[in-house]
Amino acid sequence: MTDSGTYNYTVVRQFAIMTIVWGIVGMLVGVIIAAQLAWPALNLDIPWLTFGRLRPLHTNAVIFAFGGSALFASSYYIVQHTCHARLCSDKLAAFTFWGWQTIIVCAAITFPLGITQGKEYAELVWPIDILITVVWVAYAFVFFGTVMKRKIKHIYVANWFFAAFILTIAVLHIFNNLAIPTSYLHSYSIYAGVQDAMVQWWYGHNAVGFFLTAGFLGMMYYFVPKLAGRPVYSYRLSIVHFWALTFTYIWAGPHHLHYTALPDWAQSLGMVMSIILLAPSWGGMINGIMTLSGAWHKLRTDPVLRMMIVSLSFYGMSTFEGPMMAIKTVNALSHYTDWTIGHVHSGALGWVAFISLGCMYYMIPRLYGRTIYSVKLIEVHFWISTIGIVLYIVAMWVAGIMQGLMWRAVNDDGTLTYSFVESVDAMHPFYIIRFLGGGLFLVGTLVMAYNIWKTVAGSKPITAAIPEPVGAH
Repeated sequence: MTDSGTYNYTVVRQFAIMTIVWGIVGMLVGVIIAAQLAWPALNLDIPWLTFGRLRPLHTNAVIFAFGGSALFASSYYIVQHTCHARLCSDKLAAFTFWGWQTIIVCAAITFPLGITQGKEYAELVWPIDILITVVWVAYAFVFFGTVMKRKIKHIYVANWFFAAFILTIAVLHIFNNLAIPTSYLHSYSIYAGVQDAMVQWWYGHNAVGFFLTAGFLGMMYYFVPKLAGRPVYSYRLSIVHFWALTFTYIWAGPHHLHYTALPDWAQSLGMVMSIILLAPSWGGMINGIMTLSGAWHKLRTDPVLRMMIVSLSFYGMSTFEGPMMAIKTVNALSHYTDWTIGHVHSGALGWVAFISLGCMYYMIPRLYGRTIYSVKLIEVHFWISTIGIVLYIVAMWVAGIMQGLMWRAVNDDGTLTYSFVESVDAMHPFYIIRFLGGGLFLVGTLVMAYNIWKTVAGSKPITAAIPEPVGAH
């Protein structure tokens, strides 16, 4: 793979395979903690198996191990193909793979031991944060270095989204994790009180906005046109919604802090920007779905394309629901309830996981020079996982709205109608349904893992000749 006339597929294959591995690990931990919420005794009174220890392991494994590996794999694949250029540094690309896997293993060790800085999606302690920064700088160098050596003048829109994701996550990570170390595993944030909360949710919501949205829109803008065999529906819309999305998302974080000590003007700003965010979000969804104009018939026969279009539908649904939940009067009911959990997972399972797994179905056979082992198994995966998503999010919507109503129900004399324990008891059947939904999604992913294993086993990986430039993609 050292021939300068080929793409670097080695690092893409590594990240693609680890996407599936970490996906299964993260989803398995999620199913375990979902079972613990329904049947608390399942933690077996072992400290490192309690919900509080495993929950950050689940979120980080799904977001950064599974989602991160998918982003590395797809961005490295796409930037080479759209620039007609090999990655600018094979050694740095290899470093990003091994560095990222090291970070994930460190997380898998520290979280069950309770070693955390207690920030949502940013729980890792300061030495690991520094390693993340080093790996991310290397990633940026590889990506932007490849764009700079491109053999095509045009920069395809997918690369704009990857660029925004890489740059913004760098800024968010550095500023949210500024801290004063007090030991090898402990530090104090340089921010205090409400400022710490504000910076945390500036980071937290934009981790969703850029890590879990912009990067995956980059995948969508490459793979949906490829599978549909059609050009992007509107290239102008793709650029408009790119700039609108990147400008608006960065302001939406305060909607996580409604009815807190955050100044009211900041809460209102977050709410207004969240509502505005609906327009560019739906611009991306519409552009992706309408790319199928003239090729709708392919949905009948191509389960991978169907998975991607369904993922866009979930993206549209969750990006409608998010702005609605940011409205203060709606938030008064929804905040701190399982409705939020349903909202997060409609985006995480329906959008992020489905688009990622669809991309892996596209890339991995091509990376190994094979056809997929079984199209029928892709169908099975699609339907099992789709049913799982629907069970999960509907259960959490119903449970969350019921929670909110029970919490604020009052008697004529002003006393609470229900105790907190009564509201917890009412959740139990919905927690069982959530466990079943998550379990089905995991089973679907295991079916995929078997399909991919049978596809790859015994094959000889291919190298890809770089084509002569023929104009913009």
